[in-house]
Amino acid sequence: MKAPQNRKVFVIGYGAATPLGRTFGETWERAVRGEAGFRKVTRCEVETVCNVVGEIPDWDPRALDFVDEKEAYNWNAGFVILTMAVCREAVAHAGLPMNNETAPRTACLIGSAINGVDAFRTAMVNFQEKGPLKVSPYLLPNLCANLPSGRAGMLLGFTGPIFSPQGACASGNHAIGIGSRMIRDGDCDFVLAGGVDTPIVPEILHGFTNMNATVKILPGDRAYADPAQASRPFSIDRRGFVLSEGAGVIVLAAEEMLARYGLTARAEVLGVGWTSDAYHFTSPNRETIIRAIREAIADAGISPADIGYINTHGTSTRKGDLAEIDCLRAVFGKPLGTIPLSSNKSQIGHTLGAAAAVEGALTIEGMQRGIILPTINHQPDPRFDDIDCVPNVARHMRYELALSNAFGFGGTNCCIIFRGS
Repeated sequence: MKAPQNRKVFVIGYGAATPLGRTFGETWERAVRGEAGFRKVTRCEVETVCNVVGEIPDWDPRALDFVDEKEAYNWNAGFVILTMAVCREAVAHAGLPMNNETAPRTACLIGSAINGVDAFRTAMVNFQEKGPLKVSPYLLPNLCANLPSGRAGMLLGFTGPIFSPQGACASGNHAIGIGSRMIRDGDCDFVLAGGVDTPIVPEILHGFTNMNATVKILPGDRAYADPAQASRPFSIDRRGFVLSEGAGVIVLAAEEMLARYGLTARAEVLGVGWTSDAYHFTSPNRETIIRAIREAIADAGISPADIGYINTHGTSTRKGDLAEIDCLRAVFGKPLGTIPLSSNKSQIGHTLGAAAAVEGALTIEGMQRGIILPTINHQPDPRFDDIDCVPNVARHMRYELALSNAFGFGGTNCCIIFRGS
């Protein structure tokens, strides 16, 4: 194998579709205003008190100029067309030309936690109600984890490696980390790295309900009359996360490509730390999470004192939030109280495989603009008196280095350090 080239890796653009908006721009504008994108589920019918979700507003694949009725019918796994749209937005935001020079050197790594489960559900209904001949011949491609990246390549024209890093809710950070290593080593010059999930189907909603992971909206809960208050990380009355759909894609580039193509560096991917828990399929292992954070800091060649902001995993579960803060306390010590941290999931909920990429893009945009997005719906919890969770209102503040945490079912952890450009 050839020796690695040790190239620096920069973020040059991004795109997103979230419960706050169909594009990154719409998402950012509403996030800065402190809004949340939650409502009672409309995608399907469910019989659960966990019926507040995050749906992409006014999302209709048929409204896209590259989708017709046949395309929408055949590619009925929502994560396929959603990825295509967000990749196109990200490439446009980056200003990356796709030509004979760049296309073969552009990879696409889009992770997902549940892949095309919605297409499988449709196939099962057709099989049971109409017979085996009504199972779509497109079913298997719709289930393939690499298909969103592959279809994005067909739309945009790139021909570098495509695959799907499967890291559950840390998939987006795994994609950024692997993509950065590929560029560093010279395997490609550009990478579209991110995650996507469209989990708003009855079985997934009921499954999360039955494992007591999502918030139950009962009479007396403050979200009963106002669904926008359903997600409340680090609050004393947090009771579980809000399940959401979404996609996020970050465009990475090798340093020498910036001047060659007139591209703008928005941040540098400075450090990556990743571990696994070997502990439990949902409960976190503090020891290995602490190691992932420390490895990211060490990989970046900095010290904990250099971090200016932490974008937490912050799911709004009782145990999860406490475990994450305990891990940060172990790494940063008493100075943790001087470092602002916040959870974007208070506004967009948990988009599963998309979460880390969306949160990474929001972090980088905040670095560019000197804004830290808030943890909305916050009501103080005495167990978190020593942290600054940027409660309720966005904060104007400049910082150079940010830590972005992501953890997933199965005990997978991936943390990224970004440096602003």
